[in-house]
Amino acid sequence: MTKHEHIVEKTKAWLSRYADKKGYILNPDEEMLHLVIEGLTKNRNELGRQYCPCRIVTGDEEQDKNIICPCVYHEEEIKASGSCHCGLFFKNNGNES
Repeated sequence: MTKHEHIVEKTKAWLSRYADKKGYILNPDEEMLHLVIEGLTKNRNELGRQYCPCRIVTGDEEQDKNIICPCVYHEEEIKASGSCHCGLFFKNNGNES
């Protein structure tokens, strides 16, 4: 396993624990889940923070702290539409264990 793959796996494990704690599930589409996690990993490596890959990093540290995953918007987005904007976290409708 490469260092990058190890980081991706650690990120996925952390996100899974977070989702469980909050009562969410991760995107059941493994390909989409992988794309979002790759974006988070890339942002962490290139920008130093795990910024949501679906948001634009402005360079304003105060403003950008709102889009560090899990971003400040994800809970309201999940309530409103069943998933966050990135498609990382989904509402758990009791169909998943």
